[in-house]
Amino acid sequence: MNEQSIKENVMKKFVVFTCFLLAESAFAGNTYDNYGYKTGSFKTNGDTTTIYNRYGSRTETYKTNGDTTIKYDKYGSKQEVIKKTSSGYNTYDKYGSKTGSFKIDSNGRTTSYDKYGQKTGSYKTGSNGKTTQYDRYGRKVRIFK
Repeated sequence: MNEQSIKENVMKKFVVFTCFLLAESAFAGNTYDNYGYKTGSFKTNGDTTTIYNRYGSRTETYKTNGDTTIKYDKYGSKQEVIKKTSSGYNTYDKYGSKTGSFKIDSNGRTTSYDKYGQKTGSYKTGSNGKTTQYDRYGRKVRIFK
């Protein structure tokens, strides 16, 4: 998996995590790279979160039902399932095979892992409301406002 895929994977998990936390409210936000350029946006309304690219085109949708979230591509085809566990979340492909997990520590940092348990990245939300994404080595790669 290349560096860009890892970054996109961590960002998607951040948005999914937001879905679980904000499932009963309406919420919208933008994503930015580490240079401050807008890379996309997302909107949460009830149990559905839709992600858009920087041009405003829908790229994927997440629907939450209890402790399970299902990801759909821009055409509405099921792509991934995310299930809440006692220590975090596990991710599965559309066929039910485990693809990874992510966990939240007591300091509020969320760390993602691949299907073999290797760390792929992390992110943390500061008191200013900005979420900073880090790669597997702890380097800052993106800021969400």
